[in-house]
Amino acid sequence: MFKKILIANRGEIAVRVLRACHEMGIAAVVVYSDVDRAALHVRKADEAYPIGAPAAAESYLNIRKILDVAERSGADAIHPGYGFLSENAKFAQACVDAGVKFIGPTAAAMEAMGSKTRARQAMEKAGVPFVPGTSRGVESFEEAEQVAAKIGYPVMLKAAAGGGGKGMRLVPAAEQLKSALEAARESWKTPPPAAAPSATTTTTATSISPSTASMPSRSSSAAIPPSTATGSKLS
Repeated sequence: MFKKILIANRGEIAVRVLRACHEMGIAAVVVYSDVDRAALHVRKADEAYPIGAPAAAESYLNIRKILDVAERSGADAIHPGYGFLSENAKFAQACVDAGVKFIGPTAAAMEAMGSKTRARQAMEKAGVPFVPGTSRGVESFEEAEQVAAKIGYPVMLKAAAGGGGKGMRLVPAAEQLKSALEAARESWKTPPPAAAPSATTTTTATSISPSTASMPSRSSSAAIPPSTATGSKLS
């Protein structure tokens, strides 16, 4: 059992983790930016440490500052909550290197799941069943056509990296594949500032649920790699 946990988050997320710690008899340490000095998670914590300016990059996303607080407070583990550094493989590994337990997936697991194609490959290796599709990128539009035709429409194009549906496109029929592929490619030409480090300008196809009301009752998926011709990936 941990004796002291550092919560590397803020607001309601930090408060929920903090309450759970107290219910288990574990001391809770929090961090706060200048703007959160009087926040509820700061007032409820056993210990609270300032970590800088309001900008997340200078406070809640600053790995060095978080680990420094962990060392100074004597925390046994770090709970990232969700958002911020919770899905950052570098942070998870940095915690391990610093001798502090990271409460969450290992860095290796994050790296494997950060890419949809790598995730499918890992599931294949583990023998986990999943919907039809490709686990590696398809090199051209022509190959994408062949893959989609073999699987059967509708298919879904999905970015290999990133989340929130970025680059996802439903393709109901063959004549819409090219435009959907181009649209998916364009959506990843300029990744947003908050995009995960593993994000790439690729697209990958995943599944369409048979239970989706507006879609045909057929589950299918396909996949595409970066191509000099299209700059995209259907997978």
